[in-house]
Amino acid sequence: QVQLAESGGGSVQAGDSLRLSCAASGRTFDEYGVSWFRQTPRKEREFVSSINTIAGETRYGKSVEGRFSISMDNAKNTVFLQMNDLKPDETAVYYCAARRVFLQGAFYYTAPDYPFWGQGTPVTVSS
Repeated sequence: QVQLAESGGGSVQAGDSLRLSCAASGRTFDEYGVSWFRQTPRKEREFVSSINTIAGETRYGKSVEGRFSISMDNAKNTVFLQMNDLKPDETAVYYCAARRVFLQGAFYYTAPDYPFWGQGTPVTVSS
């Protein structure tokens, strides 16, 4: 099984950028779908972005499309989330999640679809 560890969160001003990292241990992310979700105390866990590591295809939530970018290192050990032009309402704890995938083009958008989770990294965006 894979274990996940997020890093890179912090406090920034509106319009700034952050890059989050999700590091795998126990095995690589090969043949996994790896996604980022975010959650505030008042909301359910929200899908942000996903990468299917078989062919590197990506998907984004509508609110972040064009501003966020998900990527993976060549060794398939770490998945990154580059977040640009951050907004105050994007203040949340950001979680990395993973599940096995067996086909290119397979994507999953809800939290119950993922058995493996990191501990989360907080992001605070001030206006």
